[in-house]
Amino acid sequence: MAASNSNSDLSDHGTAAKPALNHVEQIHTNERVPGHTNYYEKDGLRTYGDGEDHDHEPPMTFKRIMSLVAMAFLWTGSQIPVYLFGGVPPYIYGDIGGTDRWIWFVLANLLSLAAVCPFVGSISDIVGRRWVAIIGAGFLILGMIICSTAQTMNIFISGMVFAGIGAGINELTALAVTSELAPTSQRGKYVAILVFTIIPFCPSVLWAQLIASHSSWRWIGLWCGIWAFIGLALTAIFYHPPPRVNSQGMSRKQILAEIDYVGGFLSVAGMLLFMMGMQWGGYQYPWHSAHVLAPLILGAVMIVGFVLWETYGAKHPMFPKRLRQEPRILGLTLVITFISGANFFSILMFWPTQAFNVYGHDPIGVGIRGIPVGFSILAGACIVLWLLSLLRGHNKELLIASSVLMTAGCGSLAIGRVDNLYQLWGLLVLAGLGIGGIVVPASIISTIICPDDLIATVAALTLAIRVIGGSIGYCVYYNVFISKFVPAATHFIGGAMVTKLNITSKAVIGEAIVITGSSLLPLLEELPGIKGVPGAYELVVYAGQLAYAEAYKYVYYVSIAFGAVSILAACFLGDISKYMDDHVAVVMH
Repeated sequence: MAASNSNSDLSDHGTAAKPALNHVEQIHTNERVPGHTNYYEKDGLRTYGDGEDHDHEPPMTFKRIMSLVAMAFLWTGSQIPVYLFGGVPPYIYGDIGGTDRWIWFVLANLLSLAAVCPFVGSISDIVGRRWVAIIGAGFLILGMIICSTAQTMNIFISGMVFAGIGAGINELTALAVTSELAPTSQRGKYVAILVFTIIPFCPSVLWAQLIASHSSWRWIGLWCGIWAFIGLALTAIFYHPPPRVNSQGMSRKQILAEIDYVGGFLSVAGMLLFMMGMQWGGYQYPWHSAHVLAPLILGAVMIVGFVLWETYGAKHPMFPKRLRQEPRILGLTLVITFISGANFFSILMFWPTQAFNVYGHDPIGVGIRGIPVGFSILAGACIVLWLLSLLRGHNKELLIASSVLMTAGCGSLAIGRVDNLYQLWGLLVLAGLGIGGIVVPASIISTIICPDDLIATVAALTLAIRVIGGSIGYCVYYNVFISKFVPAATHFIGGAMVTKLNITSKAVIGEAIVITGSSLLPLLEELPGIKGVPGAYELVVYAGQLAYAEAYKYVYYVSIAFGAVSILAACFLGDISKYMDDHVAVVMH
């Protein structure tokens, strides 16, 4: 009897203690966030324990709607400066000079975006998104003021640097905020709607051509500045998120101590120097010159130093080990992002100039030829993002399909000739669908497999990788292009001038090739042997179009090699279906 009572007591005691024991066991070691006891991350990913209901989507209140609208303005504001200004380079350098360096206004924007993104992303995850977004919009406005009032190309380029910093901050903020306000399984749909808001600017080349040809290219800067200001105002008024769970209860000094300043310096400086060296090489300076080798080597050393610092030296690294919850999926997604960035640049940087240099110089015609690219990239992004949510995963199949479309579309553009533009419309759509199906969806896939409190960090990483891939890709493409254009121009332009116009002066022929290469075609009419000769101008222009068509096709041949790597990487992706739940990272009432 005593034994029975004893067993009963033990049983009761065990039963009473069991719930407490279960509660302790529910939070595993890998779910605890180092240095934070106010919350934990279920399975190392999803935020819980902060007193909020993360399992049900909050009602769509006016405040929540307007926060998402503000993010839409930040998103579009981050994209349109480079799209609009990038559609009218001849008007810009025809006004303020800089024919030998104009490409740097596009590169400066993209490189500054890539350089600041990783550092700002990690800061945003610590201190919060609101003030970071406001500062980003401020940089955009400042950049547009500088660009619109610039009297020299160097000043214009400096304005695009500020705009690039703002664009990087605002793009990653818009993606991060939209992702964390949406249930994980619905992130694709939410971000698809965000991306879709750029639809008024899909004919960006057409709008830019019309503005520049009928008034002044400077009005583009005013428009972009006003758009950025609207985004800033909406963010300041409506976007008031709850405090970051990973900085709650910490003093300002403690929060600032969490920022990896050394890593930030090494990453920003290293990427900038390396990418600047890549772009200078073969374009403005020989590859063996100190102007190219010094930034290349110094940048590479600093990038290696950054990796070593993050691995062994940083107390609070910019890219914590907690990011590697699914290392294979994350690694291959970054590889695909890198490749898509390279092919994105082949379309973004080369097609607008090809539309002008090969197929005619009428502003409306140039603008119309840019429409398929903008709309198809938008469609590709929205379709794949929506399917990602609708299918609750299947990222592998979606990225394989997108990579195949991208590779087939970009590669097949090599058939372009002066007389077959009609054959390129469908191919441009094909390429755009593939590129769009990777560029943004890859970022969202990476946020789904990362911890909730590191969403901006991983989004920033994908943006930086995309631009680095684009930078390296553009460097390869440009050097291939220029190596083919110079002999083609010598053959077609020089041949036409010698045989048809009886112009034998090497200086005049060389000047005609330089003018054609700069797309400043009206200057051809002032050259001896062309001026006052009926049909001579048209003959040389047509010869230039033939030379350009011959050179551009090799850019698209090279893109096939990049695309093949992307397809291969996509084939080995893991599936993210198990992560597609209804968890909401940040609950905003």
